[in-house]
Amino acid sequence: MSRMSDDLLVEAYKQAIVLNLCPGFIRLLEKEIQRRSLQLDIESYQSIIKSSSFQ
Repeated sequence: MSRMSDDLLVEAYKQAIVLNLCPGFIRLLEKEIQRRSLQLDIESYQSIIKSSSFQ
């Protein structure tokens, strides 16, 4: 994942939630986002997606 750009990582994370992919994969993306200290409120984003019409 170190070769993935920050923007691509965040987009992959958002899409993984929207598509309801494997929780382990989503956690892997979250850890990488946190490792890079990217500005993304993971808990807020998950709650927004869960309450949207994407489900």
